[in-house]
Amino acid sequence: MDLTSSLAPRLLALLVVLLQGLLVAGVLSAGEKEGGGRKFRVYIGTYTRGSDSRGIYRAEFDDATGTLTIPVLAGETVNPSFVAIDPTQRYLYAVSEVETSEGKPAGALAAFAIDPSTGDLRFLNHQPTGGAGPCHVALDRQARHALTAHYGSGNAAVLAIDSQGRLGERTAFVQHHGSSVNHQRQEKPHAHSINLDPAGRFAFVADLGTDKVMIYRYDESAGTLTPNDPPGVDVAPGSGPRHFAFHPDGRHAYLINELLQTITAFDYDPAAGVLKTIGTVSTVDAPVPGNGTAEVVVHPSGRFVYGSNRGDDSIAIFAVDPSRFTLEPRGHARQGIKIPRNFAIVPGGNHLIVANQDGNSLVVFRIDQQTGGLTPTGSPVAVPRPVCVRFTNLE
Repeated sequence: MDLTSSLAPRLLALLVVLLQGLLVAGVLSAGEKEGGGRKFRVYIGTYTRGSDSRGIYRAEFDDATGTLTIPVLAGETVNPSFVAIDPTQRYLYAVSEVETSEGKPAGALAAFAIDPSTGDLRFLNHQPTGGAGPCHVALDRQARHALTAHYGSGNAAVLAIDSQGRLGERTAFVQHHGSSVNHQRQEKPHAHSINLDPAGRFAFVADLGTDKVMIYRYDESAGTLTPNDPPGVDVAPGSGPRHFAFHPDGRHAYLINELLQTITAFDYDPAAGVLKTIGTVSTVDAPVPGNGTAEVVVHPSGRFVYGSNRGDDSIAIFAVDPSRFTLEPRGHARQGIKIPRNFAIVPGGNHLIVANQDGNSLVVFRIDQQTGGLTPTGSPVAVPRPVCVRFTNLE
């Protein structure tokens, strides 16, 4: 074997991670010198049924101080458990996580226009997604289509978006098949998330019910999904794949598994759309009865990965090995956390905001840029049944 040629890709990957870290550190350092004056709007998706929530809430976040204003209602809608914002920050899309829509066994997706001065949401329209219990939405690079995953019916769909931000008809629909070893939770397919790779060429659907990440070739002009070759990647039986995130280098990815409380790391071939498993780690120090993971997020520097534990009430912290891209445990953050669902890193990488579904609150953590450690910046901020956090720039 040619040792030089075998080491070259690893050395190149290491150089990429080091440069990313230096770049982010430089940006953060410059921001700190200027007082870190960036401010953001925070949009919060919630569960409305069985709670006091009325829909999607908004708040303002100061990245210099790590403070969050009290959230207020931005737009009314039913069970907007996951939201996505288009690249122009003019429109917001929210799933309606219900089992029926217009009398049919399907959920819906709603479109809103964002008022740039107030941040309030103006309802544009909604469309049935064709699947029951839509729980995740993603947009393609030019926001010409919205992609949804449906937990209840185990399928995924794509809907067109017109130039005014309104939702159109479905352009694609794929049905999953199969089951796995956990007969209570994996009796049939349960598509839990859908993500595009950085190039927008392939879509990845994590299916909790089948222990697979299904991979589709995506045509962003037509909004179509075609099974890739191979059509997916398997994880350990009983894992329960839930959410999926790419590393900033575009050549690695991480999958959080709800049932076995693990995160799986992959090498990714962006030309072929193929994932190769390189390692799996636990999100807890020891198994926690009733615990289930929810979200996985990669820091913009590429140096850290975070995962949320419901039941253990924690955010698990991992360092990314710069040569192998596997994960090394670095402890947990627990202060102020109660059933953490989705969480997100504020643009710039200084802070992380957690949606406490059962804590009826958001909690803000400052990120240590050297260790990845999390320190709360204040007390939790009240909002009813939050499950998703997204950001826009505050003008």
